[in-house]
Amino acid sequence: MAEKKAAAVKKKKTSKVQNNYKVSGDKLERKNKFCMKCGNGVFLAQHKNRLTCGKCNYMEKI
Repeated sequence: MAEKKAAAVKKKKTSKVQNNYKVSGDKLERKNKFCMKCGNGVFLAQHKNRLTCGKCNYMEKI
């Protein structure tokens, strides 16, 4: 009989929240704007010619 192989170990996804902030001295500055519909805590993604929200599909043209 064939030998059993070990089960594949899945890596946990890390939070990408730290990519939305810039450290300057003792302060944190936001890189992106917040979504107008969803409120604070939901950032708008920057594309070439627009800002979009991945949660509610809100879009701003630049």
